[in-house]
Amino acid sequence: MQANQQRNQIKSGIRVQIVLKQHQRSGKLTEGIVKDILTNSSTHPHGIKVRLTDGKVGRVQSIIK
Repeated sequence: MQANQQRNQIKSGIRVQIVLKQHQRSGKLTEGIVKDILTNSSTHPHGIKVRLTDGKVGRVQSIIK
């Protein structure tokens, strides 16, 4: 299981790349800092859903270190 699919790997304040709902087909990524974690389950096959500090909501595709 990848880090973007595990809730315990996602923390408020980390930089991530997400895919927005309207960009799921194209796969266009948006970068930002996590404000809130919206997925309640410990894992999700499509990525953990988060809200970024700018208000955008999407599923985490990668964590930027």
